[in-house]
Amino acid sequence: VQLQASGGGLVQAGGSLRLSCAASGSIFSINAMTWYRQAPGKQRELVAVITSGGTTNYADFVKGRFTISGDNAKNTVYLQMNRLKPEDTAVYYCNAFLHAGENAGDYWGQGTQVTVSS
Repeated sequence: VQLQASGGGLVQAGGSLRLSCAASGSIFSINAMTWYRQAPGKQRELVAVITSGGTTNYADFVKGRFTISGDNAKNTVYLQMNRLKPEDTAVYYCNAFLHAGENAGDYWGQGTQVTVSS
């Protein structure tokens, strides 16, 4: 199983980016996919989560600015980030809790850098 994240980059404050994360491999089912982020010198924090049923939840600091969505057929999750702020600068990681073969557990993508300039 692999999770491939993409879409990061450099953007000015107030701009937008869209992150994608595709899960591939012998996946039986995905329970939920989550975006985390980690800024330099800080702990990794949850940004947004979406379940296979479409339920979403967001960290307070992104509510109203970020939108998480998923495509179950493609095992892909997206994070639309609008009105970006310099404090959103971080490496963004995707996570999936999924069933693959006889295994179930957390899988992580490699991270994608988001840099917001002021």
